[in-house]
Amino acid sequence: MDKRKLGTLEVSALGYGCMGLSSGYGDPLPRPEAIRMIRSAFERGVTLFDTAEAYGPFTNESLVGEALEPFRDQVVIATKFGFDIDPVTGARTGGLNSRPEHIRTVVEAMLQRLRTDRIDLLYQHRVDPQVPMEEVAGTVKALILAGKVRHFGLSEAGLASIRRAHAVQPVTALQSEYSLWTRDVETNGTLALCEELGIGFVPFTPLGAGFLTGSIDATMKLAPNDFRSISPRFTSRARAANMALVELLRSIAGRKEATPAQIALAWLLAQKPWIVPIPGTTKLHRLEENLGAVQVALAPQEVAALGESAARIRIQGARMPEAVLALTSR
Repeated sequence: MDKRKLGTLEVSALGYGCMGLSSGYGDPLPRPEAIRMIRSAFERGVTLFDTAEAYGPFTNESLVGEALEPFRDQVVIATKFGFDIDPVTGARTGGLNSRPEHIRTVVEAMLQRLRTDRIDLLYQHRVDPQVPMEEVAGTVKALILAGKVRHFGLSEAGLASIRRAHAVQPVTALQSEYSLWTRDVETNGTLALCEELGIGFVPFTPLGAGFLTGSIDATMKLAPNDFRSISPRFTSRARAANMALVELLRSIAGRKEATPAQIALAWLLAQKPWIVPIPGTTKLHRLEENLGAVQVALAPQEVAALGESAARIRIQGARMPEAVLALTSR
């Protein structure tokens, strides 16, 4: 697979988001099957694998560590800290915690779960307003100097936080939601700031939590433990209205001999050479479909036309519940 640069970190053009193997989309995949999925992604050229202590919690990191251990030196492992999680029970208070002593403690636990001596890319999962960004960045900088971390990242951070962090420890990557139906980063200065500072951008949920694949309609039942069941954008009414975007993707996919998912990912890849989406899936045929997006060639005029057509469709429903959105763009 083609390679791209997140700052100075070289990775595959598409990464693999591991969260859904353990949480978020209903019951977790049985561990042996999940390990096979991760290894299948590696065998097909993926080198960037994204996880977090909050996924599970903890179980996703453990899964990733076991799956990637045989070829640890050939991959880039990205994980995240920042939530207040009981280290014994895994219970989450719902609060944030980026105090320096907490960061140092959770990194040691991450290294154990990931079966490694260093974390390639360590993100702050959400900005903690109770801890100055300079202290957070300084703590990660010390971990980098100690050899326990290689690169620093932020997730869903606001412009001021990115600048403050970058001034202390260069930020390699910013991870935020970005897709054809979530385009805030184009207009709120986020992508422009990444380009200015040389920060790579990692879109999570690049397929709209599966909606842009065309496999979800207004009648599909969502399990109570599927986060989409409480997402404003996934109510039956919103899904029915938002099908207009799927139909647009289908019309283009038919002309390009591709799938809607491949068109959605190809459009993202065409935005900037330092953008690396991390679609996730629990199915091998979907993994192969997603990775096929790197072979879909969209001419500049096709990229522009798709973006303009999508922008004319009014997407119904907020991208996350209000309480979750409150933790973003700080």
